[in-house]
Amino acid sequence: MTTPDTTARRTLAACAALMVGALTLTACGGDAKADNRTDDKSGGAKASAPEVVISAKDGSTGASINSTGVKVSDGKLTEVKMTASATGTAVPGVIAANGKSWKPEEQLERGTKYQISATAKDADGKTAAANSIFTTVSTDNSFIGTYTPDDGTKVGVGMPVSFTFDKAISNKKDVQSHIRVTSSSGQKVVGHWFGTQRLDFRPEAYWKAGSKVTMKVDLDGVEGANGVYGVQDKTVTFTVGRSQVSTVDVATQTMKVVRDGKTVRTIPISAGSPENSTYNGQMVISEKFRQTRMNGSTVGYGGEYDISDVPNAMRLTTSGTFIHGNYWYNKGNPPFGKQGTSHGCIGLADVRGAGGDTTAKWFFDNSLVGDVVTVRNSPDKTVAPDNGLNGWNMAWSAWTAGSAL
Repeated sequence: MTTPDTTARRTLAACAALMVGALTLTACGGDAKADNRTDDKSGGAKASAPEVVISAKDGSTGASINSTGVKVSDGKLTEVKMTASATGTAVPGVIAANGKSWKPEEQLERGTKYQISATAKDADGKTAAANSIFTTVSTDNSFIGTYTPDDGTKVGVGMPVSFTFDKAISNKKDVQSHIRVTSSSGQKVVGHWFGTQRLDFRPEAYWKAGSKVTMKVDLDGVEGANGVYGVQDKTVTFTVGRSQVSTVDVATQTMKVVRDGKTVRTIPISAGSPENSTYNGQMVISEKFRQTRMNGSTVGYGGEYDISDVPNAMRLTTSGTFIHGNYWYNKGNPPFGKQGTSHGCIGLADVRGAGGDTTAKWFFDNSLVGDVVTVRNSPDKTVAPDNGLNGWNMAWSAWTAGSAL
């Protein structure tokens, strides 16, 4: 027979067991979220402040390299420590002025194991802590896009925004929708895919001179292909300079430089020879080199030339077309402006060393990356839109048809 005393003892024992279990769960909760609780005077339970949350969950293996951080509610962070697990190197970070959040000062490395410990305190002096050990998304499971132009640059009116991704993109719509390019001019900007790894953006006509272009990249966590995620989260702005479009007429071997609608100079040139003609079409200056080496063997010409110090050179195509200074011009040839003698490039009169008062130096000094050089009346074909930054050679209807949106 059970007496009242026996029943009371069993009830107390059961309550004690429940309390021990609760204490055990609290002590072993090595989570990225601290949710301490305390009893109020009425015997009920209420949430204790503060509550610390680490965005990268403990044990996770695909953490963001951009948005990993710490937040706290009903309190302020007092200390956050983050280190690279393999080396113990500290990751510098900043607690916000209001004490509510912390984030690393720089982007984390891909495929790297880190650990974070964070503590916080509320106005009543109650404290809480959280810890997390996690690994950022790996190189194999992520993609990045190398882009041009760079942030803060000034470019010519023909400069497209061009992304080259390090992995093939199959979810083109998702990726393109997370890159937004806008202009202060109000021009409509549309993306076009060249294959699976290149995405360019441009308006229907050249950018308006003096406009500001903003590119917002929100690819962090976006699935570009099966199991492959983006890691970039940034905003890039660049400014469009004055309008300069130079037109090369192969029939007359001259180039007319037009700036903001006015012809500022007409320059004699030497385009490609009949055997090695120059492409027709609109070509955008993509790189500038005061001096560079040009070796014919790198562009399919064998050992026909190898010049180590080509002056005032500006790239027009990926395949090797440049507009550049020429100091080795054969004196026995007709002068510049009379005959095409190059291997497809556009040559301008120059001197060795890239100095002096030459037409080539003047054009180099007065050109921006993004300026347009248009070639007409050449016996060659029109340059391919993806050979360099030359999408202007595609009709707007074809350009928009290549958008994934």
